[in-house]
Amino acid sequence: MAEGVEQQRASYPLPAYNFRVVIDGESMSFVRVSGLARKHQSAVYRHGLSAFEGPQLIKFYREDWFDLTLERGVTPGAAAWLYRWLEQAEPKSVELDQCDASGTTVIRWQVAKAVAVELSAPSFDANSNETAVESVTLKVAGVRVEEAS
Repeated sequence: MAEGVEQQRASYPLPAYNFRVVIDGESMSFVRVSGLARKHQSAVYRHGLSAFEGPQLIKFYREDWFDLTLERGVTPGAAAWLYRWLEQAEPKSVELDQCDASGTTVIRWQVAKAVAVELSAPSFDANSNETAVESVTLKVAGVRVEEAS
């Protein structure tokens, strides 16, 4: 029996290209976001009976900072505040929304603290006809994932 439209929406993966980035309440356009993750630190605990019972894996949450890279096409004056943020050490919040075909948020990745630490200029090549894409690297911490209801 064929699946209905609602069943397909619920069971098929979302396309990776349909996302929205909001930095400190300001919606920004990026062509690629990479490095977003949420990890728990872990340790293998070997106790006196490990030879018989095996070691235990202990998981605990510790807020580590990691790199998040945002890439965007270079356009004049479009991201002046982003360049100013690079000069500051002020943490900002970041939200990355994974959207469905209608643009409705399905899953939201929330970053509590993000600090811009690096701006990489595009490659300049007179023989190329490619779009100039710059990348901004953020140090981020406090990542949470929530599913929209």
